Amino acid sequence: MEDFNMFTWVISLVTIFILAKLFVSKTLRNDKTKKLPPSPPSLPIIGHLHMIKQPLHRTLHNISTTYGEILLLKLGVRKILLISSPLAVEECLVKNDTIFADRPDTLVGRLLHYNNTSIAFSPYNNHFRTLKKLMTQEVFSSTKIPLFSGIRQDECRLLVRDLRQEAINDEKPSRVNMNQGFLEFALNVMTRMTAGKRYYGKDVEDTSQAKQFSDIMREGSVLSAADNPGDFLPMLKFMFKGLEKKMVAWMEKTDNFYQRLLDERKSMAYKDGNKAIIDVLISAQQHDPVFFTNEVIKGMVMVLILAGADTTASTIEWAMSLLLNNPEALKKAQKEVDEVVRHDRLMTEDDVSKLPYLHNIVNETLRMYPPTPLLLPHASSEDATVCGYHVPRGTMLMVSLWTIHRDPKIWSDPEKFVPERFEGKEGESLYKLLPFGLGRRACPGYAMGKRAVCLVLGSILQCFDVERVGKDMVDMEQAAGITMPKAKPLEAICKVRPCMANLLAQQFGV
Repeated sequence: MEDFNMFTWVISLVTIFILAKLFVSKTLRNDKTKKLPPSPPSLPIIGHLHMIKQPLHRTLHNISTTYGEILLLKLGVRKILLISSPLAVEECLVKNDTIFADRPDTLVGRLLHYNNTSIAFSPYNNHFRTLKKLMTQEVFSSTKIPLFSGIRQDECRLLVRDLRQEAINDEKPSRVNMNQGFLEFALNVMTRMTAGKRYYGKDVEDTSQAKQFSDIMREGSVLSAADNPGDFLPMLKFMFKGLEKKMVAWMEKTDNFYQRLLDERKSMAYKDGNKAIIDVLISAQQHDPVFFTNEVIKGMVMVLILAGADTTASTIEWAMSLLLNNPEALKKAQKEVDEVVRHDRLMTEDDVSKLPYLHNIVNETLRMYPPTPLLLPHASSEDATVCGYHVPRGTMLMVSLWTIHRDPKIWSDPEKFVPERFEGKEGESLYKLLPFGLGRRACPGYAMGKRAVCLVLGSILQCFDVERVGKDMVDMEQAAGITMPKAKPLEAICKVRPCMANLLAQQFGV
């Protein structure tokens, strides 16, 4: 009987092996008979990995412009659909939006985003849809965004105060690290909105907690953008255990920090009268504790702070850099602010809608330097047809906004900073300006982010004359990173405008 059982087990194992081999062979034959997107020459096993260099958006741009607008790359074991045309964007993110709404499984998603349960890295499922619905209705709706305008205006005024202090402290014109000020503004806006606290600048309550948070944010930005070859060559992942250990250690610190913040906020029950986003999530937890676990709440707060702050700060910095390199546009924007806001009060968010040229500047900045030049990667949940090509299930989708936004077939003089292009029909065509994505995975906070960027830019133009340091143009080189930071942080000469000196003295003291 034992011999019979062993024989049966062996026969079953052989049968399973043969069926699996037949299935794989059939799948490969089916893929070969279907028309796949064109692909550059590749190497065995690694595919096109040898072509990949940092910064990634520039590498993929070069590949797109060399080989075509829709390509199938093979990075190790992963298939990558790289698209760089409005037509391909429409096919993927409109016609096949549901299929491409998934996310690929990565080490960053598993270790830094609560096992792919944050809204940024969650697969397209009921979990994601519930989080997205909560965000669009309770945080980023047209009725909710104005509720946080006081926070944005407070932080903008503190930025103006600090810039003025630096400008009047020295006898000679002050050289200011604009990058630091923009980042502190954006981080404080997001931490106050999400958690009811500020962690940066001169006015923080708990300096030790602020330093811990600052360290966590700095390390997290590096780890989130880290290359992990193990995602593409799993057989070599043992070689990158050091990165995995760093991620686990960082996540433990981060989780403990956000857990203390969550416990603190629950005990306060926002007695200070300011209802933060974390309070909305706590209320949701009380109604549905099974879904809204502590991990879900912490993941949501973490993503909002990381994504909201980085994209806002980088857009402001790129915009100001472009204005410094194009002083005629700076003067035109400054004149518009003077005519609308004048000099007897500081600019507010209510003024933003009355400044069309300022909006054009922000749109042109988002065209030339989109916050995420490749968006976050999508993944196909089933087979799809894109522009007549077969795209297999499980293919990672990467959208080269850098290429689309600088395509001379779409934009006239695409390398030139021309805010006026958005006054006409050039900027109206669908699917050619997509800084915040499209479809089910589009960023829900884009409207709020643009308000914050316009408010800061307009306030600086109203209060200061800003000039380049020396005669050289501002360096516009990009560094590696998800949100494409400047390789050299922006420094500029900041001088208080004579027409605003008295008002700023009244607001902030002599």
